[in-house]
Amino acid sequence: MEATSDSLFERIGGMDAVDTAVDIFYEKITADPLIDHFFTDIDMGKQSTKLKSFLAYAFGAPIEYTGKEMHEAHAHMKIQEEHFDAVAGHLSNTLQELKLDPEIIREIMAIAAGTKADIVNT
Repeated sequence: MEATSDSLFERIGGMDAVDTAVDIFYEKITADPLIDHFFTDIDMGKQSTKLKSFLAYAFGAPIEYTGKEMHEAHAHMKIQEEHFDAVAGHLSNTLQELKLDPEIIREIMAIAAGTKADIVNT
């Protein structure tokens, strides 16, 4: 897959933007008592690398994603709608903090919303 100048990946600023967003996002996630327990025994360096790769791919980067499918990656967790909503809120806040264009934020949030059925499992 080749990224074009109008791919979401390019419009947000490429890998540097993905890296920055994921770093800020995980700071927010791991500080939230509603959801921090999901990350207690997780190597956050590896987790961050996985998410960066997935997001770059999902946003149209010219890379191949080889990680687990969303359903498979989250099946062992007891994720409720309130957990998903908290994560989505942190994502939205991160994107706003980075001062991304509101249309780009809507596009990213739509992608995130599209994963809800694969992640919420209780």
